Amino acid sequence: MEAVIKPEEVKVGIAEWQVARGPWHLVTLGLGSCVGIALYDPTSQIGGLAHIMLPDSSQFQDRGNRAKFADLALPDMLAEMLRRGARRSRLAAKIAGGAQMFTSGDRHLSLLNIGQRNTAMVRQTLEELGIPIIGADTGGNYGRTMIFNLENGEVHIRTIGRPVKKI
Repeated sequence: MEAVIKPEEVKVGIAEWQVARGPWHLVTLGLGSCVGIALYDPTSQIGGLAHIMLPDSSQFQDRGNRAKFADLALPDMLAEMLRRGARRSRLAAKIAGGAQMFTSGDRHLSLLNIGQRNTAMVRQTLEELGIPIIGADTGGNYGRTMIFNLENGEVHIRTIGRPVKKI
């Protein structure tokens, strides 16, 4: 009987990004208001997964962890993917998260919806980088786990109490 080889998984923590090549899987947990961004080149099977916390680094003095911010993490991750052999012209993105995890009757707090702001900045940054978004599962008020298969580019979203969703 031949052994089945299970692809390795690389965990991507909060305010981190990772780049790998198929047959690896990139996995990030706990996407609430944070947004997960999967970039993929199907020809080279090179992919990157970022777990960003905040939309815009310009509002913070401490930018030591560039992976925390959508506007810095995505260009950095893209540069690493290109360095490893991905081609920008073949890249596409899938995004998940950006939920509003806490609701408040205070209209001012609702205007600060970090999930919506994260999603908007991710979309804007990807557009500026010329990378189309071909799948998304954003918004709502629930957390998500994102599993990115670098062999085929599929992204599966797991959510408690809901069926697994492929984007």
